[in-house]
Amino acid sequence: METQNNENQAEMMEPKWEKLKEYMENKTVLDVTVDGVVNGGLVSNIEGVRGFIPASLVALKYVEDLNDYLLKDIKVQVVEADEANNRLVLSAKEVLLQESRAAKKDKIASIKVGTVFDGKVESLTDYGAFVNVGDGITGLVHVSQISTKRVKAPSDVLKVGDEVKVKAIAIKDGKLSLSMKALEEAPEEKEEVFKLPKAEAATTTLGDLFKNIKLD
Repeated sequence: METQNNENQAEMMEPKWEKLKEYMENKTVLDVTVDGVVNGGLVSNIEGVRGFIPASLVALKYVEDLNDYLLKDIKVQVVEADEANNRLVLSAKEVLLQESRAAKKDKIASIKVGTVFDGKVESLTDYGAFVNVGDGITGLVHVSQISTKRVKAPSDVLKVGDEVKVKAIAIKDGKLSLSMKALEEAPEEKEEVFKLPKAEAATTTLGDLFKNIKLD
């Protein structure tokens, strides 16, 4: 009898695990309630299966007291559905990352090309400098956009922490392109020189002025 009951329970669980695997493959965002706090994470149930949210996947930053989440409603994604080992792992961090990326993309999309920012150099690469212009937005100043003078490597003229003035020159695929070069002072324009006629040409007589004019 016990063996039959176990078989019946296994048959009942199979559709649930199939559903959980489907959630994982589709990266479905699920609303769950935190049912408990255990060593190293949180516990919640999905489709009647006990799911574990590791402490490292609860939030974007380190959570000091996991008890703050007890009985709270949070959004999660299934990141592991191992039926054989009865292991269901959930992540709230992944959902928060997606929301953060979407919000950042919207902020960048709202920037107008030509806007000038006071920024700070966050990091340097061989191909340019990443500059934080505020509100969590970082853009790239390509090495070709650092100066009107030729720059071999960004580190030759910049260092992390430098405060710089930059101009938004392009927005594509949620990425912001910046330029320092565009804000450098343009070279002074040469004044146009008007040459006076030579002395002999300047001594034009009235007769010379009227000789080609026909009077009726």
